[in-house]
Amino acid sequence: MKVHKAGIGIINWATALLIVFNLICWLLISSPILKISFAIASFVVYLMIIQFFRYPQRKITSNEKLVISPADGKVCDIKENVEVEYLKTQCKQISIFMSPLNVHINWIPVVGKITYMKHKDGEFYAAFKDKSAEENERMTTAVLLNNGREIVIRQIAGAMARRIINFIEVDQQVDQTVELGFIRFGSRVDLFLPLDAKIKVKLNQKVTGSQTVIAEL
Repeated sequence: MKVHKAGIGIINWATALLIVFNLICWLLISSPILKISFAIASFVVYLMIIQFFRYPQRKITSNEKLVISPADGKVCDIKENVEVEYLKTQCKQISIFMSPLNVHINWIPVVGKITYMKHKDGEFYAAFKDKSAEENERMTTAVLLNNGREIVIRQIAGAMARRIINFIEVDQQVDQTVELGFIRFGSRVDLFLPLDAKIKVKLNQKVTGSQTVIAEL
């Protein structure tokens, strides 16, 4: 299983800590059953960390007429809403909730140029709650499409997430093959699209990052 670069540091630290923990257990605990139990538990924890940072190999193609899902997860909201931070206009909002079991890589959903990026610190409410969009740690990114219109992608940290990592910068030309970033341990991504975008997903539908068509522009 290939591991994403965003997890290498954590995996190295976790490996070292688990090795030290098991060495201490082996030296201080006399019961063979307890020693084996701690070793098995440590191995399970290690596998869970590896699973979270897995890097699936997917065939990705770009299409400037489509909005492709920026994340793995489930569509938890579809509505018209004002994007207040950057666009400051009424949009179609599609929200995707990522559980800790999902791949947490985020991809650029459209073809265009990055025009805005801003990180805001915040709380860590459950990502599926409405107030998480306003009060949680979040990263807002705007993309200028080739037709002159803009969309916004908002990465929102969840109850367990503690860091949003981004791999792009303002003025960068991007498409759906480009990774936007990575959110650690449960989170949500909101898309703000033009009102005339034709939505192709339904509420509670499972989506796959870089694969599922969210909308036609």
